[in-house]
Amino acid sequence: MTSQPRRRYLPRGVAFYLQASIVVSFLAASSAPTPLYAVYQREWGFSPITTTVVFGVYALAVLAALLVVGSLSDHVGRRPVLLAGITLQAVTMVVLTTAGGVPELLLARVVQGLATGAAVGAVGAGMLDIDKAKGTITNAVAPMTGTATGSIASGLLVQFLPWPVHLVYLALLGVFVLQGVGVWLMAETSAPKPGALASLRPRLGIPRTALGPVLTAVPVLVAVWALAGFYGSVAPAVVRVVVGSDSSLLGGLALFVLAGSGALTVLLLRDVRPRVVMLLGIAALVVGVGVTLLSVDHRSTAGFFLGTALAGAGFGGGFQGAIRTTVPLAAPHERSGLLSTLYVVSYLAMGLPAVIGGVLVVHGGGLLPTTREYGLAVMALAALALVGLVRPRRAVGRSVLVASSSPSVSASADRSQENRVASGG
Repeated sequence: MTSQPRRRYLPRGVAFYLQASIVVSFLAASSAPTPLYAVYQREWGFSPITTTVVFGVYALAVLAALLVVGSLSDHVGRRPVLLAGITLQAVTMVVLTTAGGVPELLLARVVQGLATGAAVGAVGAGMLDIDKAKGTITNAVAPMTGTATGSIASGLLVQFLPWPVHLVYLALLGVFVLQGVGVWLMAETSAPKPGALASLRPRLGIPRTALGPVLTAVPVLVAVWALAGFYGSVAPAVVRVVVGSDSSLLGGLALFVLAGSGALTVLLLRDVRPRVVMLLGIAALVVGVGVTLLSVDHRSTAGFFLGTALAGAGFGGGFQGAIRTTVPLAAPHERSGLLSTLYVVSYLAMGLPAVIGGVLVVHGGGLLPTTREYGLAVMALAALALVGLVRPRRAVGRSVLVASSSPSVSASADRSQENRVASGG
């Protein structure tokens, strides 16, 4: 009697970097349409409202998937969820490649958002299964890196190569096919366990111990994610006015600078106390948006991208600081509900203000006045958070907050929750 040959799997190190590449490619695919919105507008004749709606439905779809299936891989395993997410992404690329109008674009963005929201939890947890230290850092940096990569790569392909509304999606389709093969060859890192259906129920809530810091963090979360939504939808049109060029590359460059600066900030400040990270993020956000608005008024290209880089540092620092100052204050059984609440705030802030901005561009004062009002609102929210952060606090609140920056307390989060914090971008 001959024994069955033992199946060979990818080495753990290869599996780790494969999963890191999935985070990058998924977020790259989400930002790839940004430089193409101007092309779609010319070909299909829609208004900036449609552009922001297309962006907004993606954000809401990501939120829905995170809330419903974000923890599913803890129960059914990482590989099934990843394979499903990659399959949906591949289908999305086919729909985008063949899209002939706004309905197909909207459909593709909804499916893409669902795929991304479902997969980031599984892939981030999978990396933590293999290497907790490297996985934590990668989860924090890879989403913003992917966003930056997708916007600049799409801009380059649209600017210099043929088939502007097809080639970038075909390239991503090839990447997803290869990654799907890799996941099929990857060993499962999480044994299935009961409770899959129960895990689909969203859990919202703010524990009493975290209420004060959450109220302080909410304006920061709204400010940074509203800014990200603006750059992902309307900023390419602003760049065209500031630079005086219709270059798709420059349209993608704005989001690249914002997200790239955010990723670098998260990496550099990963060992700094959370409250300090949040303070630095707020300061960078206010200064960066202020410089950007002045540069728009004076049509300064260099000033615009400098301000964007500073605002990106505020995006990375503000988001990570807000999460790290609130989540450790909750007991382990309360963290899932708190994280879900913070995600609701963040993704609604990314989608809804962008849509409102699109409406104001068309029915309000126009592109540049709306940009100014939007930027001032972001700065006001950041200033409100700053007031809450520096105001005198009771001794008990201070001791709890100091404890939250302790590695021993932060380490008490379970792996799934820790991943969801890190991969929220």
